[in-house]
Amino acid sequence: MELPLGTETVDVELSEYDVTIAEPSGGDPVDVRRAAERALEEPLGPSLASRVDSDDDVAIVVTDVTRKAPDDVLLEVLLEGLFACGVDRERVTVVIGLGLHRPMTDDEIESMLGEHADLAVNHDPDAVVEVGRIGGADDVSTGAGDGPTADGVPVEIGEPVAAADTVLSTGVVEPHQYAGFSGGAKTVVIGAGSESLIGYTHGPEMLVHDGVRLGRLDGNPFRETLDRAGDLVGVDFSLNLAYGPSGVLGVRAGEGRRIVRELADVARDALSVPIDREFDAVVCGVGAPKDANLYQATRGGTYVALGDRNPVRPGGRLVVPAALSEGAGDGTGEARFYRRLRDADDPDSLYGEMRRGYESGAQRAFVVARVLRDHDIVVTDTDSPSVVEECLMRAKPHVTDALESGDDVLVVPDALNTLFVDG
Repeated sequence: MELPLGTETVDVELSEYDVTIAEPSGGDPVDVRRAAERALEEPLGPSLASRVDSDDDVAIVVTDVTRKAPDDVLLEVLLEGLFACGVDRERVTVVIGLGLHRPMTDDEIESMLGEHADLAVNHDPDAVVEVGRIGGADDVSTGAGDGPTADGVPVEIGEPVAAADTVLSTGVVEPHQYAGFSGGAKTVVIGAGSESLIGYTHGPEMLVHDGVRLGRLDGNPFRETLDRAGDLVGVDFSLNLAYGPSGVLGVRAGEGRRIVRELADVARDALSVPIDREFDAVVCGVGAPKDANLYQATRGGTYVALGDRNPVRPGGRLVVPAALSEGAGDGTGEARFYRRLRDADDPDSLYGEMRRGYESGAQRAFVVARVLRDHDIVVTDTDSPSVVEECLMRAKPHVTDALESGDDVLVVPDALNTLFVDG
């Protein structure tokens, strides 16, 4: 069989093992442009025309290179909608929502946004404006007193977004380790935010909360915090899509909370796989763009192990084919992730240390340590085996080198878009 590796595939021969393949139904794909145009015509909540004036300065926050989204198409449809409202092109700034990831290069921006690349700027997490606070003693919805002070933590947003009269966003509603599903306000408040909110939402007190799980929206304080931060920022209108194995499954526009809920339902129908037993090894397909660095590629293993239904037996292995052309990764968050894992003696001590707190961006090391306490993570077919070995994980030349005779193996061709449920 073939599994994703970078932008290509790798052949894996598993005939000598007892193999189960996790194949979601996939859903029915839609034409992205037509679906996006229809979404603007039938928004969930107020229309774009009611949220923008012709003399407004507009910021559109889009996803970065770590997200698999046709941002050129979504941006084109939003721009056409703005132009129909009388907004001049010169009044639009496209902000690439990096969070703490590395800036995108000019070539990457042009490849992603095409003829509208000239409108784009990389988000600068150091050039931000405070728009309010969240998580203080009076903030019941996110847990009284969870912030570092009784006043809570500042919600800060990039200067181009803070200066805009109207704030729009694109996004992908896909399974997310912490938010349940991404999309909605997340593109703006995390992608164009600062270390303050990222540190609060990605801190140990938040991430160990039982409601903070892959695929879960109800009772999820991480998701609730993002939505409340979006209210403070003033995210006026969003255009999001949901993915499945067969392609884009749906597009919705309008109010962020409603978009996320509708598209999450679409994604669940397409991505859920019932499971009724545990396996010795789970092979987790990732592929581009997520397997470009170790920070992102480890999602393949943690998404499987920390979902609502973990299919890996205690002591079992999570096998992740990943190219890792960028090694551990080049951004601030990636560097902090790498240092934490590299300098640790073992997963238990690292987890205990990080349970007391860590810097923004290092949360992925915390989550990886949490998984490594119960399972091995083996990265195969990689360009950066030494980086893997430095980070408490194992590197093997090929998938079959990570398996043992007699293994009961579960293969998940698209680990980032598969939701395991009780069978």
